[in-house]
Amino acid sequence: MSAHAILKQYWGYDHFRPLQEDIIDSVLSGHDTLALLPTGGGKSICFQVPALLREGICIVVSPLIALMKDQVEQLQRRQIPAAAVYSGMSAREIDFCLDNCVYGNYRFLYVSPERLKTELFLARVARMNVSLLAVDEAHCISQWGYDFRPSYLEIAQFRDAVPAINVIALTATATPDVKQDIQDQLKFRNGQVFQKSFARANLSYSALYEEDKERRLIKVLTNVPGAAVVYVRSRKRTELIARQLSTNNIQANFYHAGLDAESRSDRQDSWINNRTRVIVATNAFGMGIDKPDVRSVVHMDLPDTLEAYYQEAGRAGRDEKKAYAVVLYDQNDIDRLVEYVERSFPPLSVVRAVYQNIANYLRIAVGSSMLASYDFDLNDFAQTYNMSPTSVYFSVKRLEETGFIQLNEGFFAAAKLHILVDYQTLYKYRIANSSFEPLLDLVLRLYGGELYTQYVTISESQLATLLAISVNEVTKKLKNLHDQELIAYIPRKDQPQIMFTTPRFDAAKLPLRATDLESRKKAHLDKVNAVTRYITHSHQCRTQLLLKYFGEDFRKECGICDHCRQRHSSRSSRDSTILADASYSKMYQLVSDFLRDNPVAIDALTRALPYDEDVLLPVLKTMLDNGKAYYDQKGRLAIKK
Repeated sequence: MSAHAILKQYWGYDHFRPLQEDIIDSVLSGHDTLALLPTGGGKSICFQVPALLREGICIVVSPLIALMKDQVEQLQRRQIPAAAVYSGMSAREIDFCLDNCVYGNYRFLYVSPERLKTELFLARVARMNVSLLAVDEAHCISQWGYDFRPSYLEIAQFRDAVPAINVIALTATATPDVKQDIQDQLKFRNGQVFQKSFARANLSYSALYEEDKERRLIKVLTNVPGAAVVYVRSRKRTELIARQLSTNNIQANFYHAGLDAESRSDRQDSWINNRTRVIVATNAFGMGIDKPDVRSVVHMDLPDTLEAYYQEAGRAGRDEKKAYAVVLYDQNDIDRLVEYVERSFPPLSVVRAVYQNIANYLRIAVGSSMLASYDFDLNDFAQTYNMSPTSVYFSVKRLEETGFIQLNEGFFAAAKLHILVDYQTLYKYRIANSSFEPLLDLVLRLYGGELYTQYVTISESQLATLLAISVNEVTKKLKNLHDQELIAYIPRKDQPQIMFTTPRFDAAKLPLRATDLESRKKAHLDKVNAVTRYITHSHQCRTQLLLKYFGEDFRKECGICDHCRQRHSSRSSRDSTILADASYSKMYQLVSDFLRDNPVAIDALTRALPYDEDVLLPVLKTMLDNGKAYYDQKGRLAIKK
């Protein structure tokens, strides 16, 4: 079977996107391959297609549980068997999953980098038919990157366990130093590098100095109809700004990691399906979401890095239609960004104290608990040890960055169930224990025979509703059956999880130096300074600025960023007289005639009429301000008749 046949069979596409086929050919030819594709550029297909053309299982290293779950679910929806092993799973569940990988029941196995060095994993890999090693978010391996994960350095050692297998590393953003470091750290053999231009011809970048950012936000969302994401730093601000937008008749909701899993899922689904127009969110929102018709992404607070900004802004306009990425800032934002870095690096003594107190809080002995997960309430912890929650949070972040702890703030795992006994044994139990028979009958009816062969996701609330009993009673019965070793039951989890990624150290002997923290702090400040230079630069195309940062020589101006539009406006004499009576009257009549029968999206209107967008938009704004035109419920422009 060919790569095109695989693409058509599982994804339904007739053609690959630019560079995808070249990358796939490189992998199939046995080259170690580095693929740099912008956000939404189809990175996953670059390793999934060649893996499906080979016999065996592809091991995918990924840093985030949410990304692992999302990709596994997408593969399963395409009838491609895939699984993931991550913190928060029980030892029995992990063991069962790895056994299935050995038996050839899965084509893809997603794991965190920490998992690669465990004895259990290495022993099972030795029995697996591994076809390919894929490293997602590969910038995490580089100390020059913006999201360095020390555990990623273990991948090169893991390659010794699968010496005949080539590797594909994938990332959306990387500077020249990071690109070289990825290849060095992964010990590339016969390597090839593929990079799609970071330029986005349809995406207009703007950085606007604004004292009243909320007012300007409303103006942006009024002028640019369609789905939008508004990024802010704090959870509180997501709620506040969503409320302000709703008050101004802009349909909005908020999203952050502090919401329960059901609320996060509902709000994300509502936005994806256009029941909610604007989602106001922290950077917890967006990973793994593929919504092509986002028309604007607005940053109300400055991102820490240009890498993060490029990825977040890049969620706009994936359908290749005109879209806008806007940063709204003032001098306070610039000052706060530097202050944020200063605050986010507590003294080494505080970091050590937090590490020790976490071990005490969770009752973890020295030398134990590597990769074991625990529920972790940060506020309760801070109160228990009379520490500042902010100081605790940043200390944990530094411990993450140096490879000792991992915190998953938005963790959610649905309940799972696996029947441990054979059919006859369970049948006899049901007959002898009538109080459990209705529950077991319902479980088998809803979830079927797969319960005997694998862990199956279940819903305690659905079982409770159908049995007309409480969720607590369902949970109690399932735990009872678990204790009798008839089933393996893993209750749902919806709390932040913390994990020691190494055996627990005595805090006094924690191999962390003040110079390590200072070095990381300097790297963060360098990233912040790059953000400041980008937003305050007043005489160069925004796309050129971004691409220069990523090491790409892009000499042609984009023509659509705020800087290019301003230059175009100053050169065009007709722009200065755009609202003259005769010109306005002519354009008003054209717009009215065009909209007389049906409302249309504003980008369709600007494409259809014989005027540049910069000339036409002020006229449309005037018509909206004067009540001559309006936006309908679907965000389309309509004329008042």
